Amino acid sequence: MATLQKIRNHGVLLLVIVGLAMLAFILGDFLNSGNSFFNRGREYVGEIAGHKVHYNDYEKAKDQLTEVYKIESGRSSFDEETTTQIRNQVWQMMLMDYTLQSEAGKIGMTVTADELSELCIGEKPHQLISSRRAFYDENGQFSREILVNFLHQIGQDSDEDTQNANMQQYRNYWSYWENAVRLTQLQDKYTDLAKNLLTANKLDAKYAFDGRQVSAEVQYVMQPYTAVADSLVSVSDRDIKKLYNEQKERYKQTPSRSIEYITFDVRPSEQDVAMASDLMQSLEEEFKTTDDIALVVNTNSDIMYDGRNYSEKTVPEQYKEFAFGKDAKKDAYSGITFADNTYSMARIIECGYSRPDSVQLKLKAQEEGKEDVEIGWLTEDQLTREMADKAFTGKKGEQFTMAAGLGEQTFEIMDVAQSSPRVKLAILQREVTPSSKTISTRYNDAKKFIVNNRTEELFRGSVAEEGMTLYPAYNLDKNADKVSDLKQSRPIVRWAFEAEEEGAISDVFECGDQFVVALLTSIDEEEYRPLADVETELRMKALNEKKAEYLKSQVAGLTTLQDIAAKWNTNVQTASGVTLAGYQFGNRGAEYKAMGTAIAISENTLSDVIAGNHGAIVLMTTSRTKAEGEMNADTEIAQLNQRRAYMLSYQIINLLEQESEIVDNRSNFQ
Repeated sequence: MATLQKIRNHGVLLLVIVGLAMLAFILGDFLNSGNSFFNRGREYVGEIAGHKVHYNDYEKAKDQLTEVYKIESGRSSFDEETTTQIRNQVWQMMLMDYTLQSEAGKIGMTVTADELSELCIGEKPHQLISSRRAFYDENGQFSREILVNFLHQIGQDSDEDTQNANMQQYRNYWSYWENAVRLTQLQDKYTDLAKNLLTANKLDAKYAFDGRQVSAEVQYVMQPYTAVADSLVSVSDRDIKKLYNEQKERYKQTPSRSIEYITFDVRPSEQDVAMASDLMQSLEEEFKTTDDIALVVNTNSDIMYDGRNYSEKTVPEQYKEFAFGKDAKKDAYSGITFADNTYSMARIIECGYSRPDSVQLKLKAQEEGKEDVEIGWLTEDQLTREMADKAFTGKKGEQFTMAAGLGEQTFEIMDVAQSSPRVKLAILQREVTPSSKTISTRYNDAKKFIVNNRTEELFRGSVAEEGMTLYPAYNLDKNADKVSDLKQSRPIVRWAFEAEEEGAISDVFECGDQFVVALLTSIDEEEYRPLADVETELRMKALNEKKAEYLKSQVAGLTTLQDIAAKWNTNVQTASGVTLAGYQFGNRGAEYKAMGTAIAISENTLSDVIAGNHGAIVLMTTSRTKAEGEMNADTEIAQLNQRRAYMLSYQIINLLEQESEIVDNRSNFQ
């Protein structure tokens, strides 16, 4: 009872406490859910034509294409350049897919399931399928039977985890190419429709025909702009700004950053060299005497021992005399050598025997009615060790078999080349690499540089004082995969776009065998390149326009080409076969203003001064010839459409991407 009374006496206080606790719980839950809500925006690598691209979907597409690369190339891993290529290829396919689907969907265009099935496994599969080597027979030809068998196999489940994993890899492989066929077919259908809508008309045909029919013989005088001193004309800031505003769309840009950076190269120290030397000396006796040379070499060497048969042409140059000289004998030892930062020693495992320099092979057909395939002449290095041992120890006319997938392939030795001496050579080689201590020391050097130079002024001063090289990297795009030729330098790009102000100095970045410290020199978020960046280009154009006016004033009142040539201290020249359809005005290149003028003016009439691309031109058409024949509008239209067709497909897809709302946030995830 006493407890209940205490509760009653403090009821209001307890209500407040409980209320506050409930409020805290509710706010905490809201903030947690709100945190998830706000983070949700970070789950998307971009948005294409209204479709948000989730990070997981992007990663799955990258993994899928990586598997395709592995199967197609036979490799299990890829370098940085190939990985970058895969990322960009995935994004480009997504761009095409979503923009094309969005537009095609508006008119009800699609690729049906039956249509896709026919394209993938019909009697005449799409080229993307028929060109896959995975579906080739032993004659190197596409086999629909192999394709159908492949699809049957990947549709089966297995009790073995390893086999299921392999099947899933092949399912992903097929899924990729099936989707590629669908996308390619949709693109072809959409662009074919556009081509039919954007066909040339009779006016286009007449213009093209007339452009070829009339050709002119022209005499002209040209004065290069370089012949006029810049001091003779005046270009104001107003002139340049006017040009900039007229051509502003040419200078549209995406946000960019510019940096400068220094490198701290990581090279082996004297201690690293000494350690490598000690290791080689500790292995020397065992290397000279062991009966299991493969174990010793393959455990310690950069070069594996596989029983290769070296010839005088294939043996490393430094061991040619040792392996094939007069003193060469079994178990001979070369001693330890050091060159190009690498320690090496060699031992002759077998010598005094010969093998053919090459053999000519034929792949035997496995089915009746099929022809044998002549492979041609091959050297040992072009074959696997197992196959080389069979091919190079056999005789002309003999056959041997090799395992191939689930079956076997039979080869015939058609001919054998002349034999030459061979040697089995074991090479234990160790390149001297920086130790963890050396790497740590160089890292600390870079870190110390940052600590002592926290401002741009101090940074530049120390670079100059220490004689270091400052490398520039201008106009970095946020999705750039690397900086200049620096390996694994994508993190530097990310830092440059995350830094808040110019003059920021980065932390230490590890880029291959270098440590890098960067200085952010400019942040450019403008939609257009600033006038200052293009002023030089615009000033040159403005100068040329002013020089054209100056040259025009020089020859005002002159009525002959000879007088104009004399005034400009140059010669009268000739341009033959000038047409509107051409691309050349004499030897002056594509001077389209002059070409149009030559066709348009009356014969033997002096033109006005023409402001050409490279100089001022005055011309006179001395004769004009019209070709015989009448226009066939249908033929002209067909030719125009054919010429446009190739570029039109690219232009249509490119235009769809330009007109779509695209947000690319991949830089936040790379």
